[in-house]
Amino acid sequence: MKFSRLLFLLLLMASCGHAQGPVRLYDIKIINTFPHNPNSFTQGLLIHEGHLYEGTGQLGRSTLSKLNLEDGTVLQSKRLNSRYFGEGIAIAGERIYQLTWQSNIAFVYDLVTFNLIESHYHPTEGWGLTFDGTHLILSDGSPDLQFLDPETFQLVQRVTVTIDGRPLPNLNELEYINGEVWANVWMTSEIVRIDPQSGEVRAIIDLSGLKAMTTSGGRDDVLNGIAWDPDEERLFVTGKLWANLFEIELVPRN
Repeated sequence: MKFSRLLFLLLLMASCGHAQGPVRLYDIKIINTFPHNPNSFTQGLLIHEGHLYEGTGQLGRSTLSKLNLEDGTVLQSKRLNSRYFGEGIAIAGERIYQLTWQSNIAFVYDLVTFNLIESHYHPTEGWGLTFDGTHLILSDGSPDLQFLDPETFQLVQRVTVTIDGRPLPNLNELEYINGEVWANVWMTSEIVRIDPQSGEVRAIIDLSGLKAMTTSGGRDDVLNGIAWDPDEERLFVTGKLWANLFEIELVPRN
């Protein structure tokens, strides 16, 4: 069996007697496959009231869109100024937030109209964003998760994500699911499930082989995008420039 970088690290630590505790391993089962725009450089993904919201990146091509989940039809869209590289998105109340990569700016829009309400300065890069019901949670490519006040965008606390006490970098797109932060790890085929209080990785989901089941619209077509539908308890994933969105279920690895 071919092991990914993260799974290899976990197994190596376990063999050396250094595993931090029971890190659960999961494979996946594909439940449904939906169309996804292969030109969308997916940076942020979420489901709200049955619709898919997506933030995309690349200079001159970054957008914020509301989509029909079933067929990918664009229902509403806003293009960012060409100098901004869009990143993660999150909804809190009646507002939708969108990060930028290296511009140190987060945009805040009206959820219904997509009209710009305000913007906030942020000192680090912006990668992923989610909302836990109280705080916005931001990743910046480092091992740290930043918990922010959604009104002021000020830092409330910082938690370092670890496996066996070792920091795990490249945390990318985020989703808050049932009390855990789920994160894509950039340039890998894994999603990690994180305890938001301790920062410890509780589980690793192996999605290797999923990219081979779709086509892509270009280079950098890595796994990126996690969307949880809390009403229907459905889980969706995609990647940058992928032609499909996948509904999946987790299968515990024996």
